Amino acid sequence: MVFFIIMFSDLECDYINPIDLCNKLNQFVLPEMGFQAFLTLCFLLSGQWTALFLNLPLVAFNVQKIMNKNHMYDATEIFRTLGGHKKECFIKLGFYLVSFFYYLYRMIVALISESE
Repeated sequence: MVFFIIMFSDLECDYINPIDLCNKLNQFVLPEMGFQAFLTLCFLLSGQWTALFLNLPLVAFNVQKIMNKNHMYDATEIFRTLGGHKKECFIKLGFYLVSFFYYLYRMIVALISESE
């Protein structure tokens, strides 16, 4: 997500053209969504209900974007939708940051309870 935000900033400052931006970012969109879905599936199969319910809204949002065929960046409309894309990236970055610390906390709790 940090890479996406930097690339959007480069587009705003006219350091990169819209076609190059979309070509660079589109290669990461589906793997990011696939990894998020895989992680959520792992939480479902392992019974980690809190982490599952924490991740379900993002997976539902990603599925909705794919169903509406709105998941790829379009070079012809990127300037019109740039604000929304930046907002989405900042929200996802915040979500991933909160998730990282939650997973770190759960790992530490599991290691402490295992050693007792």
